[in-house]
Amino acid sequence: MLAVHWRLAELWTLQKSRELTEEEESEVSACLHYNAIYARKLAGLYNLSLAASLTGDTQWQHEICAQIDKLESQGDFGWKKPSL
Repeated sequence: MLAVHWRLAELWTLQKSRELTEEEESEVSACLHYNAIYARKLAGLYNLSLAASLTGDTQWQHEICAQIDKLESQGDFGWKKPSL
């Protein structure tokens, strides 16, 4: 999970007990924007991986999977993820 996702969860939790400040509302919007960009990149790579698989191009698929792994591990800092 990316830091932006942790912050979004924190802001969502805050808004359950009080109204968010303008700065926090802006932060929510920025987090959602970044998440949309991240999700589109990841979805595009998954689609390319499927295309590589369907065409039988294993080298290309391995290259794409390496990009997926790199993107997905951006938020992995070796921390133990909390159980929510």
